[in-house]
Amino acid sequence: MKAKYINPFTDFGFKKMFGEEASKPLLIDFLNALLPEASPIVNIAFKNAEQLGLTQADRKAIYDIYCENERGEKFIVELQKAKQNYFKERTIFYSTFPIQEQAERGEWSFKLNAVYCIGILDFTFDDYESDLEKGEVLHTIQLKNQHGKTFYDKLTYIYLEMPNFKLAEDDLQSRLDKWLYFIKHLEDFQNVPSIFKEEVFEKAFEKAELAKFGAAEMTNYQYSLKIYRDLKNVLDTAFDEGKLEGKLEGIKEGILEGKMEVARTLKLSGVPINLIIAATGLTEEMLHATFEKGD
Repeated sequence: MKAKYINPFTDFGFKKMFGEEASKPLLIDFLNALLPEASPIVNIAFKNAEQLGLTQADRKAIYDIYCENERGEKFIVELQKAKQNYFKERTIFYSTFPIQEQAERGEWSFKLNAVYCIGILDFTFDDYESDLEKGEVLHTIQLKNQHGKTFYDKLTYIYLEMPNFKLAEDDLQSRLDKWLYFIKHLEDFQNVPSIFKEEVFEKAFEKAELAKFGAAEMTNYQYSLKIYRDLKNVLDTAFDEGKLEGKLEGIKEGILEGKMEVARTLKLSGVPINLIIAATGLTEEMLHATFEKGD
């Protein structure tokens, strides 16, 4: 059956649903479902994630979504489609950028606004979780001392393990349950389920409907969907053949080479470089190197 709605696990789909100006009400509702109810978000402003960092290498770190609410609190929201080495270190490294960004010139008291790093994972941790934690969807992590007391409450890491979310429609209870069900099953829906008969979700389904896309948007989405499926196929094949353990670097190299091959094909087809960047996730420098290698 042909999909009616977008796949939110693609780069294009995720940013379409949560990273556009018109998507702000959706992102605000999602974040409020995820964060403490005591301080709900009223408004957010998207920020340029490429400008963060102290060095040129730092500034190449690009998050899926980087935004700030009316209280100056910072939110990094990332969709992670596959495991990678040093994933936790990568998240912590990225969290230093919105902290350093708050430094003021001249005399400054070092007072910081809260930073939240949110990862929506299309995989499970496995190596991180204890037996007690296995199967959990939501992980909320802060700095604590040896007695389990929170040492600093303005830096929070939140991970959502989507493969562990297995609730059926009739079992959904919280607002967060609804959003996770929406994200996980959006591509499979042919009609809007009755539980989503609310304005914010109706807007979400309207944005996700493929029939409403223009030709350029559909082309961009199809390229992004191909990258996502190729990545899934590589990982599924590795698991099926029992070759994944200890070979993540090789898989990552294979995925990168696959993206480069797709980029070469798109270039030969006359696709503009900005669409190739959006579809493959490669930087402009990497594309130039790829095209020169192909020549």
